[in-house]
Amino acid sequence: MRDHCTGNRTTVRSVAPAVDGTLWFVTRVILASGSPRRRELLGSLGLEFEVKPAEIEETSHSEEDPRRLVVRLGIAKAEAVASRLPDALVIAADTVVVLDGEVLGKPRHSRENQDFLARLSGRSHLVYTGHALIYAGRKEVAVVRTVLTFRRLSGAEIDRYVATGEGADKAGGYAIQGVGAVLVAGIDGCYSNVIGLSVPTLIAAAERLGVFLV
Repeated sequence: MRDHCTGNRTTVRSVAPAVDGTLWFVTRVILASGSPRRRELLGSLGLEFEVKPAEIEETSHSEEDPRRLVVRLGIAKAEAVASRLPDALVIAADTVVVLDGEVLGKPRHSRENQDFLARLSGRSHLVYTGHALIYAGRKEVAVVRTVLTFRRLSGAEIDRYVATGEGADKAGGYAIQGVGAVLVAGIDGCYSNVIGLSVPTLIAAAERLGVFLV
């Protein structure tokens, strides 16, 4: 397997059961996402994998439930890549930030980024990530919800954070794993889920497919 992260060739440590009960080695793991954050999280498991972003239209339907949205997009991403690589374990995910039932996507400009943070200031909001894994014609889907609470932020604090540019390409306009950590007062649930991939959920979903990532 040619690993896009290291350039090395290797065989993944994982094994999966065949229909007759024998075992074979999973030789390819594919991350169907171009997100650097998801790439770092998957890499933290010590796996070698390939990155093949799915080319799909990531739009929400009118009044679509956030859980349904992340499941639909996660599955669409996984299926788009798995259709070309039927022998690989394909991992896909989609993450949204939700406040008062409204999905806050990636801010279109700095003013919207400021607006997002002002609305999140001093309040709790939800982060949903839909995980979709496909291997050997089988599919596993899981949704994880994390509750995040922001400190009460001054206008000057919001302006300084937005000026870093860190939140420009992030759902909700912030990154908890970066400078954005200073915005947070508390978290209830999976931390890595907020970044874009719940690692415990990923491991468990892969095991249900008979693949052991750790």
